[in-house]
Amino acid sequence: MKKIIKSIGFTVYRLLYRIVGLLTTKDDKMVMFESFLGKQYSDNPRAIYEYMLEHYPEYKLYWSFDSRKEKELENTSIQSVRRFSFQWMLLMNKAKYWVTNSRLPYWIPKSKGVVYLQTWHGTPLKRLAADMNEVHMAKTNTEEYKKGFLKEAKKWDYLVSPNAYSTEIFKRAFQFNGTMLETGYPRNDFLFTSNDEESIKEIKQSVNLPLDKKIILYAPTWRDNQYHDLGKYKFDLQMDLQKMKDELGEDYIILLRLHYLVAENLDIKEFQGFVYDFSNHKDIRELYVIADLLITDYSSVFFDYGNLRRPMIFFVYDLEEYRDQIRGFYYDFEAKAPGPLVRTTEEIIRVIQDIDENGFSPSASIEAFYEKFCYLEDGNATKRVVDAVFKQ
Repeated sequence: MKKIIKSIGFTVYRLLYRIVGLLTTKDDKMVMFESFLGKQYSDNPRAIYEYMLEHYPEYKLYWSFDSRKEKELENTSIQSVRRFSFQWMLLMNKAKYWVTNSRLPYWIPKSKGVVYLQTWHGTPLKRLAADMNEVHMAKTNTEEYKKGFLKEAKKWDYLVSPNAYSTEIFKRAFQFNGTMLETGYPRNDFLFTSNDEESIKEIKQSVNLPLDKKIILYAPTWRDNQYHDLGKYKFDLQMDLQKMKDELGEDYIILLRLHYLVAENLDIKEFQGFVYDFSNHKDIRELYVIADLLITDYSSVFFDYGNLRRPMIFFVYDLEEYRDQIRGFYYDFEAKAPGPLVRTTEEIIRVIQDIDENGFSPSASIEAFYEKFCYLEDGNATKRVVDAVFKQ
């Protein structure tokens, strides 16, 4: 009975959304922002929002938030609206501009006059949308997933690309025919404007981290085939935290940052003071800046962190499965990753100890990585995007 009532309510809401859209006049100075399905105040939309607050004060800027995230907005000046509320429906239909970094629900119609700026959220390593051979996700199949994705992509007027490599993939994988903004990523401007001792100290103090320890940021991605339900993915922590603490605990702490789609709440109480769970920290950009070293796997975070020119380690214990069965890669990750690929905790420890003893000096292959993926990043990407879309 609950499912039937919920289905009827959803149908009524969709119909009402369309009716409101037909009756509402667009406000040319209104923008709706959303990041990661309303779960964060972060990423490229945040950078654009903060830039417009300063340089385009005549615009009315609103943030779409998941109802479970509302407490995070208390005592802030952000004009927020609960996702899928009646107010949200009105503002989505009234706003001339939509800015988001992930797909909006497939059923939302894009009414006449809307300008949809899709910023996306990473340089692609793993295959996307139309380029995926098989889809291993909850409550969908390969055909339905691709159909829904490409239907949404047809609504995009602008798509932000961080480099020429991404532009080529985005056009094909998303079958995108709108205006590509090959500008670098707005979110990475922060890595240039706040990468100094004072800013780093301020961030550490604001989140109560010790100032006398070096920081390892562990930011793995999600696995399509490991899930609890639609949009709620499992994650098995393969890293031996006790060994890490025994070998590195005097000099280092670990910040754990799980993907926004991962639903796990890992129990790390016994490692208090060594491991900190920052999965719910509002924006990973601050974690990049304070981290002395990044450990990841197939997450696109390493393309962004690369702008800092700091050490990276790739913990790829399931490389063959991920490469051959789950997603597949766009380029020769095994040969060209900007850091060593390791499969065990012991290997991670050895690499870190080697960096401590001998320092970090980028190899020729790592320099080639910077030149291919980071060449557009200079601290001014946000201005380039905003000028292209709003400066008329």
